[in-house]
Amino acid sequence: MTSEFDLGALLAERGAERYELHTRYLNPQLPRMLHTIGFDKVYERAEGAHFFDADGNDYLDMLAGFGVMGLGRHHPVVRKALHDVVDLDLADLTRFDCQPLPGLLAERLLTHSPHLDRVFFGNSGTEAVETALKFARYATGRPRVLYCEHAFHGLTTGSLSVNGESGFRDGFAPLLPDTAVPLGDLDALARELKKGDVAALIVEPIQGKGVHEAPPGYLRAAQELLHKHKALLIADEVQTGLGRTGDFYAYQHEDGVEPDLVCVAKALSGGYVPVGATLGKDWIFKKVYSSMDRVLVHSASFGANAQAMACGLAVLSVMENEQIVAGVRTTGELLRSRLTELIDTYELLSDVRGRGLMIGIEFGKPSSLKLRSRWAMLQAARKGLFAQMVVVPLLQRHRILTQVSGDHLEVIKLIPPLVFGEADVDRFIEGFAAVMDDAHSGGGLMWDFGRTLIKQAVANR
Repeated sequence: MTSEFDLGALLAERGAERYELHTRYLNPQLPRMLHTIGFDKVYERAEGAHFFDADGNDYLDMLAGFGVMGLGRHHPVVRKALHDVVDLDLADLTRFDCQPLPGLLAERLLTHSPHLDRVFFGNSGTEAVETALKFARYATGRPRVLYCEHAFHGLTTGSLSVNGESGFRDGFAPLLPDTAVPLGDLDALARELKKGDVAALIVEPIQGKGVHEAPPGYLRAAQELLHKHKALLIADEVQTGLGRTGDFYAYQHEDGVEPDLVCVAKALSGGYVPVGATLGKDWIFKKVYSSMDRVLVHSASFGANAQAMACGLAVLSVMENEQIVAGVRTTGELLRSRLTELIDTYELLSDVRGRGLMIGIEFGKPSSLKLRSRWAMLQAARKGLFAQMVVVPLLQRHRILTQVSGDHLEVIKLIPPLVFGEADVDRFIEGFAAVMDDAHSGGGLMWDFGRTLIKQAVANR
């Protein structure tokens, strides 16, 4: 008997129940939050840097699925690779052979970091971080990993131990015995290293929360300190890697930086099949996998599966053939410069920072009395409400999807697909300026929404 399954028919029949199904069977707070802020849209399809609803209206994507959709949605080359690998009927994940695709992807990936030698493939960014933590501890024989305040490295127990945000950590103790140091503080790093038990420092070259870049020279100096104390440098490039900041890796913006371990994920998937990769030096891998008895001491059931490897190979091919990194530098500079020009126009706009297509827009206390009183009212209720007041009308009135960069932050983070173009820059600047005009007018729907947010913030205390 031949079984039948029609995915299109199922979605046509039950797709309208999407929010009800999520409320009943998944995280009940997500649909509640989306309804509250008016983000409960129904997107029917997507292409490149745009979503489309049932009426054909297009929405500009400034999130890229939190960085996953580096090449935009449904890039034809990646899509074809996925169809091809499924149609080949490969003998995948036998566990007792060596398929060619993982080796080919590792070889291609390592060409972008020639000081590294080997790759472990997992299924996500947090798995890539977990692998790096385990490998660093085993290779050095030391228990403690340092991380930076306000860092985000994932939410599984190991990666949560190096997460600098208490809101994610609360209630999940005990975690691993790891220690936070301020980003850029070499003295604090040196003090911890002198204790002799540090395996590594893990660092995002540009922190996702708040979009804060490591100070010039910090990564190289930290690397020298770490190696002096026989500890390792781990670069978390899960979000910043694969061209996001205008170089293949963000650490490459600083000469002489050669991390011992590098974590990548997100964009390597092409937006289709989850994948994570931990790149490292030969001696580290050989110490972890030191004998045939230890051949499976660290592995992943779905790691290096054919579909993920095919997508990864297609992504790297597109990046090279379409000169994606060079395009990111050009478009990112255009977007950042256009935003920076607005600082003198809008007193609520205090800073624009970042690299490539990873940009933070920070809002701050205005100078005029009327706006200052409204700002103070928002801050008293909950820090971060003004940034949310900007995000909502960008979507509701201008069909532009953005995100607040972190809880209790007055920062919006822009991480659009790397195929973002000049016309998309124009559209975002036009919409953002219109929202800021409304905010500075002192009235209107934006401040009405602000009062709604204040009531909710007070009620949730």
